Amino acid sequence: MQTAFLFPGQGSQFAGMGKSLAQTFPSARAVFEEADQTLGFELSRLCFEGPEEALRLTENTQPAILTVSVAAFTVLRENGCQPDYVAGHSLGEYSALVAAGSLRFADAVGLVRNRGRYMQEAVPPGQGAMAALLKLPEGKLEAVLAEAAQGEVVSAANLNSPDQVVIAGHAGAVARAIELAKAAGARRAVLLSVSAPFHCSLMRPAQERLALDLNQTPFADLRCPLVNNARASQVLSGADARQGLIDQVTSPVRWTESIRLLASLGCGRFIEAGPGGVLTGLLRGIDPSLQGLRFGEAEELEKLRAAISQGPIG
Repeated sequence: MQTAFLFPGQGSQFAGMGKSLAQTFPSARAVFEEADQTLGFELSRLCFEGPEEALRLTENTQPAILTVSVAAFTVLRENGCQPDYVAGHSLGEYSALVAAGSLRFADAVGLVRNRGRYMQEAVPPGQGAMAALLKLPEGKLEAVLAEAAQGEVVSAANLNSPDQVVIAGHAGAVARAIELAKAAGARRAVLLSVSAPFHCSLMRPAQERLALDLNQTPFADLRCPLVNNARASQVLSGADARQGLIDQVTSPVRWTESIRLLASLGCGRFIEAGPGGVLTGLLRGIDPSLQGLRFGEAEELEKLRAAISQGPIG
């Protein structure tokens, strides 16, 4: 059975994340120290102590989640756990590329700090929005979005599971889509508390700025394949990895397709490396037969070992 490592994106953050890793494992502590040194401020303290308001700022959230994820991966690796494949949800693709040996951690943490700022600045506050549509009947999404647009932008941003789609765009269009989705039979349609409308065409200014940074950053070919979430296809070259990070800024996260591709490639075990358990939850909604495990806190290492009965991890 093949193992895929999954890396979470924005929304998985919480004050206190990564603290037990840094306290328990010197290798994890070194990752936090490198992040602090690279960024020129104590990102580690923000992860370990908050406050939540500062942690929710996109330019802080993104490097914070990346750092915790890479710290978790570093501990897994030194305990003999190596992925056959990697994938990351949006921001998590940067963590996945660090794990696959394509991107240096110091480069990644600087890139996502800028990525968060560029995304925040792309759309003035209040003009954009995102919403989650839960259990919208199959085949209804395109009609809902087309009717809601009325000359504005609204599109699928995260295709997270068969029962969960996130949409993004102009605030008015998203509000109309919420009401139309409810009328079309969605169990729930709720506005999300986010600072910008990610993964839609309104992010083009951020995409253009980030592309300049990415094109100046070295990317090596990958040690193991990555499933890129914008195309839901395998990536092995550094050039393709870089282009995937550019594409994803304005493209929907095709997470359901990505997981199904990994399953078709023989992955039956998925380890979520990083804060929280969002991706493990989505995995159950995509295919309950897949084994979903998580590692983001020190005490979870023994649980992970116990859950994997077939000899050594990996």
